[in-house]
Amino acid sequence: MIDMQMGFFEAEELAQHRARLVSSCNELIAAARDAGAPIIAVRTVHKEDKSTWTLKMLEDDQGYLFEGTGQARILPELDLEGSIELIKRRDSAFWATELLTLLLQHRVASLILSGVSSETCIAATATDAFSANLPVFLARDALASADPDFEDVTLKFLEDHYRQRILTTEQLIAQLSGGTAAAKD
Repeated sequence: MIDMQMGFFEAEELAQHRARLVSSCNELIAAARDAGAPIIAVRTVHKEDKSTWTLKMLEDDQGYLFEGTGQARILPELDLEGSIELIKRRDSAFWATELLTLLLQHRVASLILSGVSSETCIAATATDAFSANLPVFLARDALASADPDFEDVTLKFLEDHYRQRILTTEQLIAQLSGGTAAAKD
């Protein structure tokens, strides 16, 4: 589960999807928990001293999602009991994190991605998963973007180019219940 944080839902374009995303994510989390699959809650967090800022943040001289702030907190209505928290500083949850090590430790053979935003952090994480030879399932009703047209193009690219499957929460829960090796990320 990627970037389901308070700060991202301050914008109306994502705020309008909050209830749907939380509901779908909680359903996937419960199914993953029942299947014994690890649940990894990924958050973007930056330091106010600019040491972790991206080029865009530095160029704009504007940071966000600072450690210890309300913006950086996960949405409180998500049921993350027993989940593993992972902090990232860039779009991909693989970049300079221990994600791949965690996945190997838990013998994860594929990922289910959910969260925001489809064309940035979800796409970057999905692309890096492909590079690591990990099949990815994109939980269509558990994803959102502030730009639905760009989201559609991005998801189509991930599906066509990287052969990543786009499925509904219901379809993914059926796979998790059937013993398919898929971890919720």
